[in-house]
Amino acid sequence: MTASTLVSQLTGRARAAAHARTTACPCGTDATLADRADGTVVRHEETVAKAHAPGTDPRELALRLSLAARLPDTLLAPAEPAPVALHGRLVTFWPYGSPVDPDDPDAAPWEAAGDLLARLHRTPVEGTGLPPMRGPLKAARAVARLRRAGPHPAAGTVLRAWDALPGWARAEAPAPGTTTLCHGDLHLGQLVRHPAPDGRWLLIDVDDLGTGVPAWDLARPAAWYACGLLTPGEWDRFLTAYRAAEGPAVPAAGDPWPALDVPARALTVQTAAQAIVKAAADGRPLDEVEEMVLAACGRMGPVPTDPCEPAQDFAT
Repeated sequence: MTASTLVSQLTGRARAAAHARTTACPCGTDATLADRADGTVVRHEETVAKAHAPGTDPRELALRLSLAARLPDTLLAPAEPAPVALHGRLVTFWPYGSPVDPDDPDAAPWEAAGDLLARLHRTPVEGTGLPPMRGPLKAARAVARLRRAGPHPAAGTVLRAWDALPGWARAEAPAPGTTTLCHGDLHLGQLVRHPAPDGRWLLIDVDDLGTGVPAWDLARPAAWYACGLLTPGEWDRFLTAYRAAEGPAVPAAGDPWPALDVPARALTVQTAAQAIVKAAADGRPLDEVEEMVLAACGRMGPVPTDPCEPAQDFAT
């Protein structure tokens, strides 16, 4: 089946799901929101249909959908309780929510992101049946793709930073310490504002939802801050909101970096590995942002092994 055929049939499923819930659908908006190997997402008016990646575990996806339905103040609840099959892919249905505006960085909802993460992390794990979140595994897969891509002048810097990480951050060992519910792939694209009931921000994309080290969910903003891609003010807004909501990933006061150091390094390496592979495939040099991420990998010293030894961030 071609990609265009999948999009067309998925849009038809979204249209049918929308019409099953209301006869007042104006049928004016069809759009492809994403079309990648890890998921194809389309919209028909106020209904979104997502074809999950091939090989998605149906039991794990069902557990994640169930949790989203139980946490409507934190996660966008699915429009349908169970996935359906489409050409070997599992398809889920969701209400449409307005995404973060990429052209208005000053309006980025950093406070909402921090608050929502803290709520998720405080949710009891018992009874969810969820597997480990896939954050470390996704980082490991990005590095594996870099190794397979062949020689690149920047690859050595990234691989040295990766090899210095502890096994749990490379998906080679269980996560240490207390685990919580985790989103597993937090970035601003994972927030939408849903019009009902009160227009609040909610987290979306349950594919990586699971149990793990809660600091992983703070790692991408922390990595952006360390790379110089997030201003100190934006980082402070996010961290302050997370702490105000009693998020358990970092201490309530003081230096958060000892808890964030390893996950932030892993996310930086993952981002750099993905950038190198993409740039090589496009036949172009790394752009300015990608060079900043690569430079952050180069600033990474050895990971402290003594818990009494302070972590040293790699911020610019």
